Amino acid sequence: MNTKILDPKDPNTLDTAAGIIRGGGLLGIPTETVYGLGANGLDADAVLKIFEAKGRPQDNPLILHVAGMDQVENFCHDVPEQAWMLMKTFWPGPLTLILPAKDLVPRRTTAGLSTVGVRCPDNDMTRAIIRRAGVPIAAPSANLSGKPSPTTAQHVYHDMAGKIEAIVDGGPCRVGVESTIVDVTGERPRLLRPGGITPEQLRELLGELDIDKAVVGEISGDTVVRAPGMKYTHYTPSGDVIIVTGTGEQAAHYILRHLGPKDRVLCFQEEVELYPAGVAMAYGSEKQPETLAHGLFGALRDLDSKDIPTIYARCPSGGGVTYAVANRLKKAAGFHIVEGDKAP
Repeated sequence: MNTKILDPKDPNTLDTAAGIIRGGGLLGIPTETVYGLGANGLDADAVLKIFEAKGRPQDNPLILHVAGMDQVENFCHDVPEQAWMLMKTFWPGPLTLILPAKDLVPRRTTAGLSTVGVRCPDNDMTRAIIRRAGVPIAAPSANLSGKPSPTTAQHVYHDMAGKIEAIVDGGPCRVGVESTIVDVTGERPRLLRPGGITPEQLRELLGELDIDKAVVGEISGDTVVRAPGMKYTHYTPSGDVIIVTGTGEQAAHYILRHLGPKDRVLCFQEEVELYPAGVAMAYGSEKQPETLAHGLFGALRDLDSKDIPTIYARCPSGGGVTYAVANRLKKAAGFHIVEGDKAP
């Protein structure tokens, strides 16, 4: 299969992309978070192609992307008032809501669950494709399962060339980490995955928000999860990732004593000068958390080389979008964290 790169400015791209979705094919789609690997979310055979192209476990549910709030009740029932509040406030945007699924949503899309994640992406072209196709687009991140998510069309092509029909090149993703996921089917809203919409923003609107244990630590392999990004290894380059805490100087002191000749450091812009030339790669500024979100996956992909046995990483702390960045890095590291101020 010859994977095509489609230009959003080409007047034929909208019909071409929508035709791929309607025809049961696979399409790389741009969003504000990361690029998605899209298929007709109501076509079980098309959805199966997503799992096969990614090598994705089939008990890992997918998210349905819709063009607007007006489409939600086509695929979901008993939508609570809290969900409508969240949609009105944050859509289109990086927020996925877990809702009760109608029977027309295939069990393959929901991974056998009675619920489904739904979101409206903040990308004009992708919303236009959804409306033109006339079906919701089921789309996880457009990368090989377990690897760092793609934030450019080139990242998608690297992982998916020859496996999918086309990629719509919408340029670099604005946010850079996947959507926030909130389950609103229970008595209290529950954060299942942090993202571009922060816990602080959610609590300000909802007044209450539980944090799922999958956000802060590993969960067992037999756990049934209600959303993607909760159970399996994610965002992982080929080399081992070790997070080192402490101040920049404390972390550098530890890392430089353990650094192998082929190892590398993933750190904040402010800390690059603490390491020998060519050893450290910055993924953003600690003083500007949005740059960390925007740069994280691209940096992990740059370091995804079998010649790099270990990546020592610096992880931000705090709230806001920093919370999502820390979540992704900790999952990439398999929660392997060393306290730089205490370790020998």
